[in-house]
Amino acid sequence: MVKKTSEVENEEIVNDINTDENDSLENEEINKDEYIAKLNDDLNEQKKKTDEYFEHLKRNMAEFDNFKKRITKEKESLYKTVVSDILDGLLPIMDNFEQALSSPCTDDKFKEGMQMIYNQTSEFMKSQGLEEIEDLGKTFDPNYHEAVMDEEDKKYGEKEIIEVFRKGYKIGEKVIRHSMVKVAN
Repeated sequence: MVKKTSEVENEEIVNDINTDENDSLENEEINKDEYIAKLNDDLNEQKKKTDEYFEHLKRNMAEFDNFKKRITKEKESLYKTVVSDILDGLLPIMDNFEQALSSPCTDDKFKEGMQMIYNQTSEFMKSQGLEEIEDLGKTFDPNYHEAVMDEEDKKYGEKEIIEVFRKGYKIGEKVIRHSMVKVAN
């Protein structure tokens, strides 16, 4: 009988172990499912954060690109303004050169030197985009011309420019200095 008792005890112990193993396996399966669900939740949360960061990065990149474009435009505009201001300051000097060159001079070498300086300065100004406004024989345009005199004369057309007192200049479509003109009719 002692054997039977110990066999029964052994069977009970084995049954208890098997039951404990089954319970722990079930618990492990529950724990694994919970763990996987938690990992999936964490993954989804990280995906949301990543998407937010990516959207923020795209916005910042677009803002920076717009900033670069704006700065480039501002630099170009500033450059054009500086060039036009400098050329505007040189125009009276060029007017004086033209007057000096049209005056009688007995020293041909001096006059030749003045002509060379005038030509060189004029070429430099043209290389910077300065253009003379076409005037004589053209129709008066207040965007390019400043009428200081008018004359009634039937041999000229309506608002035709018949005399130029001071040349006008422009860079592209921007007028640097309006032409001073005499207009017919």
